[in-house]
Amino acid sequence: MRGADERTGAMFSYVSLEERVPADHPLRGVRHITDRALERISPQLGTLYVNFGRPSVPPERLLRALVLQALYTIRSDRQLMEQLDYNLLFRWFVGLGIDDPVWSPTTFSKNRERLLDGDVAAAFFDAVLIHADTARLLSDEHFTVDGTLLEAWASQKSFRPRDRDEDPPAGEGGNPSVSFRGQRRRNATHQSTTDPDARLYKKASGQPARLGYLGHVLMENRSGLIVNATVTAADGYGEREAAVAMISGLGGRRCTVAADKGYDSRDFVAQLRAMRATPHVAQFGATGYRGSAIDRRTTRHVGYAVSQQKRKLIEQGFGWMKTVGGLRKLRHRGGPLVTWIFTFAAAAYNIVRLRRLLPATV
Repeated sequence: MRGADERTGAMFSYVSLEERVPADHPLRGVRHITDRALERISPQLGTLYVNFGRPSVPPERLLRALVLQALYTIRSDRQLMEQLDYNLLFRWFVGLGIDDPVWSPTTFSKNRERLLDGDVAAAFFDAVLIHADTARLLSDEHFTVDGTLLEAWASQKSFRPRDRDEDPPAGEGGNPSVSFRGQRRRNATHQSTTDPDARLYKKASGQPARLGYLGHVLMENRSGLIVNATVTAADGYGEREAAVAMISGLGGRRCTVAADKGYDSRDFVAQLRAMRATPHVAQFGATGYRGSAIDRRTTRHVGYAVSQQKRKLIEQGFGWMKTVGGLRKLRHRGGPLVTWIFTFAAAAYNIVRLRRLLPATV
């Protein structure tokens, strides 16, 4: 017998959100790790609020929503609120009931600013690492460092001279064509009016210069988890300076540090050795215009070849944060906010990787 195509809405639902989510759904493991991290930073979240007045949006729900935004590549807060309104899976993950109203996009954005002031992203990142450490997934012996260019939310037309007011480009429409051919534009004399913290930077020879920031991560080689993340202004020495700062945070323990050819500098190698870190840096090549700072004293060991193989895992983190995490083109402006978002995306990547390293987590 053929069933009738009738659209009759039920007044009551007797199936809970918990029962609607399959037991083997990937988000169950993600939520377990996320909830463990939120429990650890709950005392710090409490210091951001006063004990009187109207209750705010629970910060735990805000952070869970931000994790979803990174996992599902949701481009804006408005789209995120739209998904929360009708997506039962998202409601279950965040902690909203089936009849609970969602927040307006402006309310969500304003409450997130409170988390920015409290440096919650770094605390959440550290809490996720504690989970990995207690599961014996982290070591203190072998690491990899690298950096990547984060394209700023600013156009080349906003990069104007600092010392004088320049008329906007003339032309038809709101986005006229502009040619910069023959003009000498440098960070010392020019600045973006859209994002003053962004810098004009060229990642490699032959590539176009873009307005952006440099994102840096320090990865533990055994598990491929990110153990440190930071953002600096884009310049030619930012990658090495950030690498030295992150490695110094290891406490001076004897370890190895792998990196690509861009870090094959005698000054950088000497700094690593002064911090008791063995530089497993890829050799620039003796046939080039300069020799390598790494010689046979390092390359003859088996561990050097292992580090060269393991260091490629760091590109998976950058790839995930840019394609899935939505950082290929930044949606935020200003150094502090970009650092917050980058650190939170690194924490989300660690959660995804932890779910695979701990398949029994439910």
